[in-house]
Amino acid sequence: MSRKIAMVVWSKTGNTRLMSKAIKEGAENAGASVEVFKSYNFGIEEAKSYDTIAFGCPAMGAETLEDTEFLPMYETVKPYLKNKKIFLFGSYGWGDGEWMRAWREDAINNGISLFREPIIAKEKPSDDILDKLKSVGRELAFS
Repeated sequence: MSRKIAMVVWSKTGNTRLMSKAIKEGAENAGASVEVFKSYNFGIEEAKSYDTIAFGCPAMGAETLEDTEFLPMYETVKPYLKNKKIFLFGSYGWGDGEWMRAWREDAINNGISLFREPIIAKEKPSDDILDKLKSVGRELAFS
């Protein structure tokens, strides 16, 4: 039986979506089934249904998670993410990745075990970052 992975993505410019496609490719090439959700289509029931979830959101505003769709969804499902394999990723266009450090810290402070360290990309992800994300997809498929 192949592993089922949920990928929840919010992307404005397409950079975070490109990152999600690399993870999906790596996971599917390793035999996993990946279902991609826009953040407004992912809720408590979906969070309960998957043991492995990858969340992708770019930095917005003053390096924060997108706050009209993604953050409300994340806050709603956060209590249901314990004892699951969670991976965080996203892109940014300015700053130094503060939004991801804050997101990572919030997850850990709420008892969420991260599968591995988040991966971020400044602007459009490089081929090296995309290769790392494909590798993460393979790891998620086998973990």
